[in-house]
Amino acid sequence: MAIEHYPGMTENAIEGTVQSAARRWPIQAATVVHRIGELAPGDPIVWVGVTSAHRAAAFSACEFIMDYLKVSAPLWKREQSLDETWHWVEAKTRDDDRARRWGGGSSSVIGVAS
Repeated sequence: MAIEHYPGMTENAIEGTVQSAARRWPIQAATVVHRIGELAPGDPIVWVGVTSAHRAAAFSACEFIMDYLKVSAPLWKREQSLDETWHWVEAKTRDDDRARRWGGGSSSVIGVAS
């Protein structure tokens, strides 16, 4: 798999999602690390960490951030078939459905912390 992005635009979109989570829940900090470039099967792709005085707020904010990363961050995935041809990975309806439940809009590592 390979993940492509627009530098600057991707970081801004991720930061906007973190700020949106901070407006919804009393979080103290959030960090998102998203890999880019070519990855091997089983490689970790994304890490989201959220701190809050209350675990429910941290869990909800983390889930919100992850759901919106799937549908809003300008990241594109390509997969390589067994015959070594590449194809773009299509968006999944279930990812859009998960993001909709919150209401509103929608080298090898990108990191954003707040």
